[in-house]
Amino acid sequence: MTTPHTHSPTLLKPAKPVGIIGYGAYVPRYRLPAEEVARVWTGKTSGLPIKEKAVPGLDEDVITMSIEAARNAMKRAQIDPTELRAVWVGSESHPYAVKPTSTLVAEAIGAVPNTQAADWEFACKAGTEALVAAMGLVGSGMGKYAMAIGMDTAQGKPGDALEYTAAAGGGAYIVGPAEESLAVINASYSYVTDTPDFWRREYQKYPEHGVRFTGEPAYFKHVSSAAAYLMEASATAPKDYKWAVFHQPNTKFPQRVAGQLGFSLEQIEPGLLVPLIGNTYSGAALIGLTAVLDIAQPGDRILVASFGSGAGSDAFDLTVTDAAPLRAGLAAKTQDYVKRRTEIDYATYARFRGKLTMK
Repeated sequence: MTTPHTHSPTLLKPAKPVGIIGYGAYVPRYRLPAEEVARVWTGKTSGLPIKEKAVPGLDEDVITMSIEAARNAMKRAQIDPTELRAVWVGSESHPYAVKPTSTLVAEAIGAVPNTQAADWEFACKAGTEALVAAMGLVGSGMGKYAMAIGMDTAQGKPGDALEYTAAAGGGAYIVGPAEESLAVINASYSYVTDTPDFWRREYQKYPEHGVRFTGEPAYFKHVSSAAAYLMEASATAPKDYKWAVFHQPNTKFPQRVAGQLGFSLEQIEPGLLVPLIGNTYSGAALIGLTAVLDIAQPGDRILVASFGSGAGSDAFDLTVTDAAPLRAGLAAKTQDYVKRRTEIDYATYARFRGKLTMK
């Protein structure tokens, strides 16, 4: 395992120890099989990147899904919503161009009016970006609790490769004092460069991707560097972690980066949800972590590394506490959402996602 620079990495560690006191996931029930996309556009059914993807219903968007995940997180945190000093939602598919998602979520869970609210953007790592900020807010003493959400209804252009994987779902996290947590956040590290791998201009309906940059130097450079720097500065190695969660745009990328870093497939398997629900973009790493926390035991150490096109990665080092198994059963588990499925065809998907216009 090597790092690309010679300077010593600096970890992001709050002045006061913090941790995750509540978490929750949400995945829509509708599933579009990858074979159905291939049937319409190519006729080929081999070599598909995933099995199927989650699709939001006609009455679902980032706001409604964030509310569901936030309510699950509140059930596990067991705190009064008015104690939340911040409600932050990271997404690349906010329903409004000018009107925050966060205020509606805060209102729905009862956190208003004495709270801070904001929407975050950084492609697929908007959720972990908000989580780092929540660490800072709570760790500085400005507030006792803060909520960070990563949620998306990411879209793909009809016939584009993204249409196989661009899915819906995500996770919500409440950060609070370490002594109340179900998982202590030992440290975080962020690695960012300007890499043109994926973008969507204003008023453009579908994103574009620079295919030749997607793997290298975008995903693999940033995820491996963030994770390697975090372990170097923490004096840890892959063997010190029970579980690892990496951003999952498809099945192959997280498996490959895990191997590059020295993690086994067994370490990443519980959080690797993309084959069945697709790439949930801003929620991809966060929803993978929810699945791991659902089964984690006291003392388990977890490494998480997100990825956002543009490009950057946030890496986290967590240690599970005795509270985790007790709180996991207080809300719907991630696998409950994964298993709850209603299969749809491409025509229904096109109607749900507004891909057909009558103008």
